[in-house]
Amino acid sequence: MAFCNMCGTQIADGTSTCAACAGRVATVPATPTASVGGMADNVAGMLAYITIIPAIIFLVMEPYNKNRFVRFHSWQCLFFAGALFVLHLGLSIFTIVPVLALVTFPLHLLVSLGCFILWIIVLMKANQGQMYKLPVIGDLAEKQANAM
Repeated sequence: MAFCNMCGTQIADGTSTCAACAGRVATVPATPTASVGGMADNVAGMLAYITIIPAIIFLVMEPYNKNRFVRFHSWQCLFFAGALFVLHLGLSIFTIVPVLALVTFPLHLLVSLGCFILWIIVLMKANQGQMYKLPVIGDLAEKQANAM
């Protein structure tokens, strides 16, 4: 049984108005995301992007590796970190030639800035509970998340 927040009269469950004073009964808002192992899905998905360590932990630990949302964001983080590593490694190869080193240094900065902005976007989208897919990496992550 609930109580009216205006007059304190006991009211039946499921009613939205009080019969005694005709005041509206406050309802408890629903939680927007489900909870996994004591942590909300959106928080676990966002934490997966912090470094590759939480992403690997979420893929190994029992309550989190059963959740498709957390698995998707963990795989996308791992693929994103791998793509960033390969991209910077490819740019570093060109620094062997002295003239190309002057060109690749600004490219390293530009790639790093773009990836930082993209990282902030996926952090915000995961915190909002959205499964935001990156162009190529997102499809790979979705296949891995659905594989279980």
